[in-house]
Amino acid sequence: MNMTIAISTCLNAITLTLQQHADEVAELDQAIGDGDHLVNLQRGLTALTQDSSSLDKMALPEALSKIGMTLMSTMGGASGSLLGSMFVTMGKTAKNTLADFAGLVDIYAAGVAAVKARGKADIGEKTMLDTLIPALVSLQASVRSNDSLMQAMQSLQQAAEQGMLSTKDMLPTKGRASFLGERARGHIDAGARTSQLILSAIADEVIQNQ
Repeated sequence: MNMTIAISTCLNAITLTLQQHADEVAELDQAIGDGDHLVNLQRGLTALTQDSSSLDKMALPEALSKIGMTLMSTMGGASGSLLGSMFVTMGKTAKNTLADFAGLVDIYAAGVAAVKARGKADIGEKTMLDTLIPALVSLQASVRSNDSLMQAMQSLQQAAEQGMLSTKDMLPTKGRASFLGERARGHIDAGARTSQLILSAIADEVIQNQ
């Protein structure tokens, strides 16, 4: 498996994907969120892109930690705290984990656990975790099945999309959306959608790099 892919390449792919879906994400967030999710995310991405050349030169643990600290300091809002904690935790975990496919899945699992702990949330609560957790379950299944990297990435994309779509009929328990009650039903969670777009963009880059 060829797991070598530049962080700058991933950042460029993520930025382009979010630009292409900016109107959709903004509409989702305005419907049941605070309306600033996309702006905050783009602010964090801009800061990371400006530092992408140095990130490419760092070892994985240091790069992940740097990404986390940058997101915390530039994004603001709940997403900045959650994603920042996710990457900082992934950086700490990477120090003692092999950077093969199984190891990367373990690193991602630690990041997801950090989001759960920081947000005091779990799957089924209409948040980004409804994308992140199904994606993790898919990756862990691919490790157990010894899937090819392409199979693993395609399964990841399917699981992330299904998880994201599942938020449409959920009642939210976190954030501003939780005050809307039944009025929030019928809307996809913006954080779940951006998480799905990000994971899918990275998976596409990995597939193309084979």
